[in-house]
Amino acid sequence: MSSTKHSPDTFMPIIGIKAGDVPQRMLVVGDPKRVRKVAEMLEDAIELAHNREYLTIAGTFNGQHVGVISHGVGSAGATVCFEELCRSGAECIIRVGTAGGMQPHVLDGALVIATAAVRDEGTSSRLVPLSFPACASIGIVWALRDASTSFSADSDRLIEEGVVLSSDLFYPHDVLGGDLPQWQRAGVLAVEMEVSSLFITAALHGVDAGAILAIDGNPLNGEDSDMSNWDPHRKVVADTVDAAIAVGLTALTADQ
Repeated sequence: MSSTKHSPDTFMPIIGIKAGDVPQRMLVVGDPKRVRKVAEMLEDAIELAHNREYLTIAGTFNGQHVGVISHGVGSAGATVCFEELCRSGAECIIRVGTAGGMQPHVLDGALVIATAAVRDEGTSSRLVPLSFPACASIGIVWALRDASTSFSADSDRLIEEGVVLSSDLFYPHDVLGGDLPQWQRAGVLAVEMEVSSLFITAALHGVDAGAILAIDGNPLNGEDSDMSNWDPHRKVVADTVDAAIAVGLTALTADQ
């Protein structure tokens, strides 16, 4: 386990913030616009930094000081963000993102709580061998489960827990194709791009980590395996992202 934690005055060069200004409880999201959406749910929200794709805002939720930062698309750039958060003294990191459903019943509008991730990205294998598992912190999984209870009780929204696939491949091509059917047969619930690198980076620093994912489609349903008709800009997706943010913030500020 790494003990690389910097003094409060140390400047984090990629996320563009002093270590001491990073809240101990952090949400991480891909899109900077989603950071703004999270900020609308916070009290006393204030922008701390904005460098490249990394926008950081802090505020209060349920009486707790929290922060949210965007990490962009893909494991390499996201892992830089996760590493600098951990070096800054973050103690809990929850990813709120979107994902494609992998099982026939995991369709747009569903939420998936990641308990572990398949490490099919190119970054975490440069940190530890692939035999090292990418697992969520059990306390975070419980907190996400508890926080999602009200959503499942008040609506017919599907909420699932299980293994997700983190893959660098978004648009497959004919030369090699894709391997999603293989992972579907293995019981993987959803596919996204950054959860495994978060879980590995957090584990190396002894930081609690988890993820809740809003499903924005299912690439294995129908004939659209090349993603040509995929549309994440629908109301059902926006509503599901809002629900995921609410669950993520509630879990982030729960006693674990």
